[in-house]
Amino acid sequence: MAERRKLQAETWETIFGVAYLVVGTNAMLVLAASPLIVLLMTTDPRSSWLALALAAVGAVPAATATFAVFRDFSVTRGGGVIRVFWSAWWRHLRRSLALGVLLVGAVVVLAADMMVLINFRLGALAIPLLVVLTVLVAATVLLALVASVERPEARLREVLKASLYLGVRRWYLTLLSFAAIGLLGALFIEHPALALGLAAAPLLYAVWGNSRYALRPVLPPGAAVQI
Repeated sequence: MAERRKLQAETWETIFGVAYLVVGTNAMLVLAASPLIVLLMTTDPRSSWLALALAAVGAVPAATATFAVFRDFSVTRGGGVIRVFWSAWWRHLRRSLALGVLLVGAVVVLAADMMVLINFRLGALAIPLLVVLTVLVAATVLLALVASVERPEARLREVLKASLYLGVRRWYLTLLSFAAIGLLGALFIEHPALALGLAAAPLLYAVWGNSRYALRPVLPPGAAVQI
């Protein structure tokens, strides 16, 4: 009987822990990325693309902090969502912003090139290549954000090299991560409250889990994902 009560208590503790993880992470994510969210909901991207690009760079540290929260919960099952989030946000701020500049800058430049080339016959050959380059940059930056949380002591150049290699080698995990991000984006367009209030944390957890698994060859021993 005592063991049964203990098991029930642990079950409820796990349920409340996961619920707090979802609610707390979503709240911190919305707060940290609020400039980007507000612009997406109130402006036309065609006329506010520069402001959106700057806000997107500023929102990247929120993604890094979210991944740090997931890592902490996976390892410790702790409930310090707010403390871990903002501690990681500050600790990884410079690298996150650098990766954000790399990602957003590459996307803006490549998208501009595609818009120009679409009016030329050369575009039929060049545009698919530019799309592939965009995907490679996005995959590399995504894995680099996760790797920076796992291996904060690693140099950025080495992190980027490993992320590019493993992102391509384990392309199926990269595609699953992009699918989860795409689903979150679609939910945000149709139901912003549902996306930000409920779906963001579970979908980003899936992205983090896929990315962490892809990075296993370069992670410290014992860093396998714990579910």
